[in-house]
Amino acid sequence: MTLTELKYIVAVARERHFGKAAEACYVSQPTLSVAIKKLEDELEVKLFERSAGEVTVTPLGEQIVQQAQSVLDQAASIKEIAKRGKDPLAGPLNLGVIYTIGPYLLPDLVRQVIARTPQMPLVLQENFTAKLLEMLRAGEIDCAVMAEPFPDTGLAMAPLYDEPFMAALPVNHKFAGRESITSEELQNETMLLLGTGHCFRDHVLEVCPEFARFSSNAEGIRKSFEGSSLETIKHMVASGMGVTLVPRLSVPAEALKPKAKGKKDSEQMVRYLPVRDAHDRDPPTRRVVLAWRRTFTRYEAIAALRNAIYACELPGVKRLS
Repeated sequence: MTLTELKYIVAVARERHFGKAAEACYVSQPTLSVAIKKLEDELEVKLFERSAGEVTVTPLGEQIVQQAQSVLDQAASIKEIAKRGKDPLAGPLNLGVIYTIGPYLLPDLVRQVIARTPQMPLVLQENFTAKLLEMLRAGEIDCAVMAEPFPDTGLAMAPLYDEPFMAALPVNHKFAGRESITSEELQNETMLLLGTGHCFRDHVLEVCPEFARFSSNAEGIRKSFEGSSLETIKHMVASGMGVTLVPRLSVPAEALKPKAKGKKDSEQMVRYLPVRDAHDRDPPTRRVVLAWRRTFTRYEAIAALRNAIYACELPGVKRLS
């Protein structure tokens, strides 16, 4: 039994005609007919019923043709694997990204990858850090963009950038006219937090640890302090429900531009301020890294992805080498 013979029987089953199947396979009809007869003799079954001008597949032949197609598909995938081995940039790259990075990095990143390595399309997956780590271990994704810290799982990692936090306040807040705000001043405010599972929630609680009491066992209105996404929380800030911390890349560019003459504050409902430390320590930031399995062999693909990330605008962050 050969792959060529399997290709022939699939072609006959598809065309329902020996002559047309031979043309599709670029061989003569006698060559195709002899090969199929040889396979039928080897298997000791009849694959096709031949009648005047018509070919039908026997019930057992249907099962064998179906399996033959599966074998041919698997054989083709072996060639694809070999092709990717010769060119590590050929073929999709499965990339995971945490929820608080994806919306702000991916649009620019996808454009950069398409322009730089069109032969390496990104297959994207947004999820929590814990889930992305599971998917990395299981081989369901090839690499992930996440924020430290996370459990040491023996992954290879490359630092991408340090991203400062910014405070988001309602435009009519008493501090909205300031140039900056301290973490100590935030501790006296109603803090809106992401729900449990978001690593950025933990980052905010590191800056303002006393807000940890507004956790999953909180009662009443305190439960409304948690939101499902940064964008949801920004809307809650705009409505005056409280303040929050957001990563720098999530801040709209127009929100940081000088206010145009005659523009009303109401047109921009959220004010974003840099967070500084009252004791002149480094302002709060998060480190964003690219992680992948140490057994992943497409090193050039990882390097190309990292270069594409560096080619993104990434306003306000400190790029790391």
